[in-house]
Amino acid sequence: MYDDHSHEPSLSPDEVRIAIVGTTGSGKTSLAGELSTRLRVPNVELVALFWWPEWTQVPDEVFRDRVSTSVNADRWVAGGNYRAVRDLVWSKATTLMWLDHSLLVTFRRLLMRTLRRCLTREELWSGNAESFRTAFFSRNSLLLCAVRTHRRRRNEFAATFRNPEYPHLKVVRLSSGSSVRCWLGGVGLAQARQQGTLKGRSKASTKGTRSETWSHTTLR
Repeated sequence: MYDDHSHEPSLSPDEVRIAIVGTTGSGKTSLAGELSTRLRVPNVELVALFWWPEWTQVPDEVFRDRVSTSVNADRWVAGGNYRAVRDLVWSKATTLMWLDHSLLVTFRRLLMRTLRRCLTREELWSGNAESFRTAFFSRNSLLLCAVRTHRRRRNEFAATFRNPEYPHLKVVRLSSGSSVRCWLGGVGLAQARQQGTLKGRSKASTKGTRSETWSHTTLR
């Protein structure tokens, strides 16, 4: 199912498994962290599982083993575009969010993030940190990668979502910052309604007792 809008999300309280994809700088990691906090589900940081110290990529078999273990649960959110584990993540996910922002938006966001990380020497995954040399004067620069791959990846995602390989996925395309904020607001509304409904059912089923709760089925 493909939803090209940002109305209130429909999330099952028992199975919240959200995969987030998008071009470089689209905000995948930030959104995954925000959803993890709001829904109180584990945040599977694919980028953290991908790197060893000194910016050394882990072998594919190690990466796949790490990811397979992390997504073998009923509730999680994961952001990232790693093809090596796409089959593992997408086959387990219930919802796939596509952050389809323009190159101007993603490049500006990536530039500001890169400058902040370089200036503060922010420690990232496995003790790694970005530097001005690698960020601005390297063939591996994410800024250069963003420009070179933006159009190709957008087209690739659009084609992939039309592929019937993952028919169980509910795909939500968010094409602006305002649509992301609107969708996040819908998460809060869905939570409140779900909690209210389940609390009502809990009271009715226990008839005034507190021996049974529905906390295991609420979005926390």
